[in-house]
Amino acid sequence: MVEDIITPDELYDEAPDDLAAIDDDGSADDGNGLYEHFRFVADKGQQLLRVDKFLVARLEKSSRNRVQQAADAGCILVNGKPVKSNYRVKPLDVVTVVMDRPRYELEIIPEDIPLDIVYEDEHLLVVNKPAGLVVHPGHGNYHGTLVNALAYHFKDNPDYDVNDPRMGLVHRIDKDTSGLLVVAKTPDAKTHLGKQFFNKTTKREYVAVVWGRPTPPDGRIEGNIGRSPKDRLQMAVFPDGDQGKHAVTHYSTIEPLGYVTAVKCVLETGRTHQIRVHMKHIGHPLFNDARYGGDMVLRGTTTAKYKQFIANCFAVCPRQALHARTLGFVHPATGEEMFFSAPVPPDMTALMERWRKYNNAEQ
Repeated sequence: MVEDIITPDELYDEAPDDLAAIDDDGSADDGNGLYEHFRFVADKGQQLLRVDKFLVARLEKSSRNRVQQAADAGCILVNGKPVKSNYRVKPLDVVTVVMDRPRYELEIIPEDIPLDIVYEDEHLLVVNKPAGLVVHPGHGNYHGTLVNALAYHFKDNPDYDVNDPRMGLVHRIDKDTSGLLVVAKTPDAKTHLGKQFFNKTTKREYVAVVWGRPTPPDGRIEGNIGRSPKDRLQMAVFPDGDQGKHAVTHYSTIEPLGYVTAVKCVLETGRTHQIRVHMKHIGHPLFNDARYGGDMVLRGTTTAKYKQFIANCFAVCPRQALHARTLGFVHPATGEEMFFSAPVPPDMTALMERWRKYNNAEQ
């Protein structure tokens, strides 16, 4: 069965590892947090035809209204650029449909994977995702994902269909980033919550451990983020107006810890790997972030003892030290302002404590 078209209904926090052809979640992505689900190339003899009519004729179980909603949300692309539903398809135009999550190649199998549920009601669920848990199923990751866990959690709920893209996760974070995510249990809830992410009215705060001591200790990082021309698995910062998407990160120092620093990051935008890329851009990669060079000794001495200390720290926190600590939004049904917090997980707290002790011993 071909999936119905949906609007993306979301932009992302620290958008996930969805780079190049295959990412940590095992899914193809366009670098902007959207996944291609359908592609059609117009014939050489194609007569001018509205794109909504063009797609309705080619997509099973899709209405013209749904296609128009998708176009309004920027999910219909022609030759790689978003178009409105009244765009007229020309010969050899490449028409693609993108969505906010990977296309599920197989039916989602419920799996009894523990969930740390912070809050739940009939409209939504807030979950604290552990590091190492892939969010969506995809190539090479068909089992053991957060979506599989949600399928099990909702297995007795006749109103929740884990395969229905109109409900489910409203945003995503990297496989090796821990923290809070909100799940919509109804189409209306996803639409309402998605608009809040799109309009940047949600409240999101991250905690990270970075190499070095940022100067100034509190600051604003602004710089377009796009795919790196040198490494397709990385994103990079480009001059404004050159390429990439506008991105702004606010950071503030929580605690200096010698050769590393615990910082708070607040996102003004939500680009792929934004915190990781922006902190590297100002010379302070996240601790143990293998993709952006944080898994090397970037500050400190060259002694064997120090190198062993760093190796022990990498073992204590074997992933990028990044946690989505807070999440705030307006409840889609009640209008109540809701705010949730998830404590920094044990691997990051142990990492900070080791640096605290090391720093005190060196003084």
